[in-house]
Amino acid sequence: MSANKLVEPHWLEEHLDDPKIRILEFNWNATDAYDSWHIPGAQGWYWKEWLWDELVRDFPSPDTFAKRCAASGITNDSTIICYGEPPQFGTYGWWVITYMGHPDVRVLNGGRVRWENEKRPTTNKIPEITPTNYLPNTRINHSMRARRDEILDKLDKIANEHTILLDHRSPEEYKGERVNMLGVPDVGAERAGRIPGAKHLYYADLLTNDTSFKTSKELRQLFEERGATIEKDIISYCRLSHRATLAYFAMTEILGYEQVKSYDGSWTEWGSIVGVPIEK
Repeated sequence: MSANKLVEPHWLEEHLDDPKIRILEFNWNATDAYDSWHIPGAQGWYWKEWLWDELVRDFPSPDTFAKRCAASGITNDSTIICYGEPPQFGTYGWWVITYMGHPDVRVLNGGRVRWENEKRPTTNKIPEITPTNYLPNTRINHSMRARRDEILDKLDKIANEHTILLDHRSPEEYKGERVNMLGVPDVGAERAGRIPGAKHLYYADLLTNDTSFKTSKELRQLFEERGATIEKDIISYCRLSHRATLAYFAMTEILGYEQVKSYDGSWTEWGSIVGVPIEK
């Protein structure tokens, strides 16, 4: 287990004044939750604004990423702590920033829910940021990411379970009854269904009631029940890959899996591609 990648709330509270640490809260819907309260010193970001390219449906270029980090007071040596509202946006932030090559990125275990439950300090004050210098990192971690052509090429291996494809969406999405979760508009792809051969593991089943990760023993059992054992090649997906990155983090940073990728195009892409197969 890469223990230093999963930060417990008591550790972060003890290091809130550490000048090397930068805390980022990634929000699904603008910064409404952040504006109501946040961890002292945390910066609030709408996830698309910070983690995506402005014009291309992809992640930012190394130069753009460096400029965003510098404007946020982050240096190449900073320790970045991510948490989200909801929690999978914290692991998505961790995944993208790690993919972009930043060396020290961590996730706050339990995020906002556990932090609030434990009555740890909060504020609605926006931190003052001093811009820094951040050198662009061209060492992108491409091994973390699966693309649609790779999925297509591996459909036979997925069918034979040489590669395990995990779908972390809700049961309704997996069954092809919806293209988005219950309680939100049913949008996000032209067709409902799943990628052929995908096994279902709902992302929320990896978490406790306070949105902390379950124990390593519990997590291992959930993955192994789907055939996702440590020696297999594993690809995770959901609708936009936020929920998939939560599972990716559990496998790689808690269970020590090394052959894991996240398909960030996920169902939003697959469910709208002309000519690709689906299951229901």
